[in-house]
Amino acid sequence: MLARAAAIIATVLAIGLSLIHLRQPLAPLDPWSLRLIHLGLGMAIAFLIFPVVKKRKIGIIDFLLAALAIVVNGYVLVFMDDIIARFALPSTVDLVMGVICIILLLEMTRRVVGLPMVIIAIAFLLYAYFGNYMPGLLAHKGYTVSRIIDHLYLYMEGIYGVPLGVSASFVILFIIFGSFLQVTKTGDFFMGVANSLAGRARGGPAKIAILASALFGTVSGSSVANVSATGSYTIPLMKKTGYKPHFAGAVEAVASSGGQIMPPIMGAAAFIMSELTGIPYITIILAALLPAILYFATLQISVHLEALKTGLKGLSKEEVPSLKRVFIDGGHLIVPLLVLIFLLAVMRMSPMYAAFWSIVASVVVSSLRKGTRMTPKEFLKALEMGAKGALIVVAACATAGIIIGVVTLTGLGLRFTGIILEFGAGSVILTLILTMIACYILGMGVPTTAAYIIAAVLAAPALLSLGVPLLAAHLFVFYNALLADITPPVAVASYAGAGIAGADPMRTAFTSVRIGWMKFFIPFYFVYIPALLIIGCKPLAILWTFTIVFLSILCFSFVFQNWLFRRLSHWERIILMAAGAGLVYGLLVPETITFVSIEIVALVLAAIVWLSQSGLLRKMVQWRPS
Repeated sequence: MLARAAAIIATVLAIGLSLIHLRQPLAPLDPWSLRLIHLGLGMAIAFLIFPVVKKRKIGIIDFLLAALAIVVNGYVLVFMDDIIARFALPSTVDLVMGVICIILLLEMTRRVVGLPMVIIAIAFLLYAYFGNYMPGLLAHKGYTVSRIIDHLYLYMEGIYGVPLGVSASFVILFIIFGSFLQVTKTGDFFMGVANSLAGRARGGPAKIAILASALFGTVSGSSVANVSATGSYTIPLMKKTGYKPHFAGAVEAVASSGGQIMPPIMGAAAFIMSELTGIPYITIILAALLPAILYFATLQISVHLEALKTGLKGLSKEEVPSLKRVFIDGGHLIVPLLVLIFLLAVMRMSPMYAAFWSIVASVVVSSLRKGTRMTPKEFLKALEMGAKGALIVVAACATAGIIIGVVTLTGLGLRFTGIILEFGAGSVILTLILTMIACYILGMGVPTTAAYIIAAVLAAPALLSLGVPLLAAHLFVFYNALLADITPPVAVASYAGAGIAGADPMRTAFTSVRIGWMKFFIPFYFVYIPALLIIGCKPLAILWTFTIVFLSILCFSFVFQNWLFRRLSHWERIILMAAGAGLVYGLLVPETITFVSIEIVALVLAAIVWLSQSGLLRKMVQWRPS
């Protein structure tokens, strides 16, 4: 009975939350009020659909926590003027409400996101209090409980800071947009397009997974959600074709984790990055485009080589739908995405308005065909799915606000930067490696949005102090914060793929690293090869750089997959490694003559291996003039 009542109340609250946010572009609330409603209703919904312990039903305690969540957020909303009037002098009631709010937020995060982020937030809270006991650069004077609560609960630099503001203003609208796309079967259309384009190619199902994950992942914003959505179709298909279970799970995990780096939405990261850096959204997605193409090209090369190595074929003609038929049946469903891109890139409309009108377009366009037309029930379902789907972002952003609040209160950002620079000893490459490790650790078990925010606040300043361009620094930490999704010991996306594939989780994770190796290299390209970001470079220079990097990727892919026309010998792998490294190194040399010489040598080395693999080298050596 309680569980049924909780489900009904949660549904009503979820629909109401979505409607409030859909109203925002037309009749906006002030930022603080919007964030309070966003978090208050989000917390209440979370407590009503996520029980204290998994596999247990919702009970009285969950209803009480949901009511408290509304009270502690509603308190600030109702008494906002009084709170502002006694600025920096919180009352006892203020502090009690603040303590309850932080405890409820951490409990919500534990239920929705997981324990790792809660542990990180608690560690930061303890750091704020016990700062005077910390060693060296980490030490600060320490703050009282009342000062910490005041800063986190009653200032817009803590829980209700920039991350939650971004979540409340437009990230949730994009999640609602994604739910409308799902209800109108746009995901099926994406899968059909991927199937028709790549299904008959060698190892086709793996290539379907990559294309579908790139299309779906840019909207979903979650590696695990992407694996679950597309992997339930692609992983069994890969296994049926002949891919080993651990490889099938790894392909889906690596492709799904790449959805967050694929423009135009990048799982909402592009909008948050724009908010944190002040760089226009269109500049960010243009800069991220070529690296994303290189990343997915690397995956396609890897699965193609694996298919060659194991002798796999594509799907039969009967199993692959006609591209023409796919577009006839569902081609109209792509219009909302085109509207979104047009409004963002051409009209330069704000993300909030672009998302709103794209949602409107999805409703209108879906009604053109009977098979995709939404009923009133499906419309409400899309609203409900949107709000519930946003809970992970709400929890992550609000908890990230605790972390950022502690950073601003204690000056930890400067101290963290000092630590990295001290260990980096003035070396750019060593500082980059240390920053990569820090971002990887900060991203363990943390959703994409929160991982990037934490890394941007703590790690990016170290790179900026060494002269790394602002956009390059933020893309560097963003990519590296996502490494934990596929890299052991956490590797949540790899484990999700392993679960669907019925494979060993750790073997799947290590296979993910082998085929997703490009994610470890691309961030360094941002710093050393800025032409890939289309920053201040002419079109010919960008094209030339892209071509050289792609050729180096080919060389490295052959090495990591240990296959070209056949298995590589040890000397062939060494030469290909040298060729791939030489191609990239040549781009770093400023002198034209030296650059050309290095590239020519690298290409000659690669050609030698190609000739050896094809058998032509032996024929050339054995050739004698008549």
